[in-house]
Amino acid sequence: MSDFFEVVLNQRACRDFSDQPVPDDDIEQILTAATHAPSAENTQPWVFVVVRDDAVRNALSDLTRRLWSAGGRDYAAAHNTEHLFNEVDALVDRGLGGAPVFVVVCGDTTAGAHPTSLGSSIFPAVQNLLLAANALGYGSALTTLTTYGGDELRTLLGLPEHLTAMAIVPLGRPARPLGPPRRRPVASSTHRDRYGSMWEP
Repeated sequence: MSDFFEVVLNQRACRDFSDQPVPDDDIEQILTAATHAPSAENTQPWVFVVVRDDAVRNALSDLTRRLWSAGGRDYAAAHNTEHLFNEVDALVDRGLGGAPVFVVVCGDTTAGAHPTSLGSSIFPAVQNLLLAANALGYGSALTTLTTYGGDELRTLLGLPEHLTAMAIVPLGRPARPLGPPRRRPVASSTHRDRYGSMWEP
């Protein structure tokens, strides 16, 4: 169990990637972990598009930059620390950090569960993906800005109408070692029995 907690407690966003290739076997292992996430009524509505093609990655990166310039950048500047904003700004500028692989995670709206449960099924799969990538020594990040690309994104990926792109995960070896994630202590956000009675182990 200690290996599990080591992976979880050290998982963090990577925003600067090397161009070292990611083998298919590693991607399949990572996506296998993603598909073992829980889903509403076990509908398993996830669909993954693994993008390695330079032309498609460049087009997705260009779309992301345009969405960033059209309002994403201003919003991020107003809501994040200067350090985090600069990291995200560089990620966008480098084409999702220069990652050699983009994993587009889509939700199948015809999978059978109520439409409101799509996100509650897709994002646990994304979390498993992020953790599995970390366990294999890869960097990754959960990004959603590009999913606002609408029909342009749909056309770039050839997505049919019943698939909705919900996240894009850049994936690759980190360009530099990642530091530990910064998190508030559990006790600062946990209450015992009723709100206001703070958790004191």
